[in-house]
Amino acid sequence: QVQVMESGGGLVQAGGSLRLTCATSGTISSVFNPSTVSWYRQAPGKQRELVAQISGRSATIYADSVKDRFTISKDNARKRVYLQMNRLKPEDTGVYYCNGGFYSRDYWGPGTQVTVSS
Repeated sequence: QVQVMESGGGLVQAGGSLRLTCATSGTISSVFNPSTVSWYRQAPGKQRELVAQISGRSATIYADSVKDRFTISKDNARKRVYLQMNRLKPEDTGVYYCNGGFYSRDYWGPGTQVTVSS
C-alpha cells in the first residue's frame, strides 16, 4: 500500500526557514525514481495551489511566488522529497501537501501546517 506523509511544518517568524519532508512508502525504486512529486499548499479560504514540482529527471518547476526562496529536491535512495523554504513570508502560511504520481494514480499526504508570523 502506497503511503505519503509530510513532516517539518511549524511556526516560524518572517524571514526564517523550514524544511519539509515528504516520506513515501509502498513503492519500488523502478516506480519511485522516475516519478513526479509535487508540493502544494492551501491557505485558509483559498484554493490549493502548486508550489514546486520535481520530475524523475530532476527537472523542477516553481510557483512565481516562491522562486529563489524555495528549493525542491528528491532522494531516490530514501524515497523522500524535500522542500527547503527560506526567507519565509506571512503569505506562505498554509497547509502543505505532498503529491506523488505512482502506479498511474495520485497519492496525497494528510498535510503539514506552516505558519509564518509577521
